[in-house]
Amino acid sequence: MRWLLAAFLLMAAHAQAAPSYMVGTWFGHGQPDDKSAMYIDRMRADGTWRGEYRVCLKGKPSDNIQEGRWKLSGDILTLGVETVGGQFWPRTDLYKMLAHDTRSQKYLSIGRKFIYTPQRVADDFKMPGCELTS
Repeated sequence: MRWLLAAFLLMAAHAQAAPSYMVGTWFGHGQPDDKSAMYIDRMRADGTWRGEYRVCLKGKPSDNIQEGRWKLSGDILTLGVETVGGQFWPRTDLYKMLAHDTRSQKYLSIGRKFIYTPQRVADDFKMPGCELTS
């Protein structure tokens, strides 16, 4: 009986940890207020997320980091932002997945009506310099 319980718990833990196509590192261009901005979304299998953002002003980078939790339910991606720039600043952002495969995504910001199109990159990918957008 114990082995049955142990097997069930192991299978349940494995099912919860099953990776989603969202897990990984994604790089894209554009934000609703600045089409030249760049971002990296690091979506972890444990449901945590880190967004790195860069805006270039006169060739100089201005960076910002947001962290929180993510969840995908059907075609709705929920980003629960917990911190912005290291400060507690909770909010929830919703996105509708329009298309995805192993290399690219396309999703709509429900509140701002902006379409994002990030590409999968290596997990050690670093933010490019401002010359990319100049």
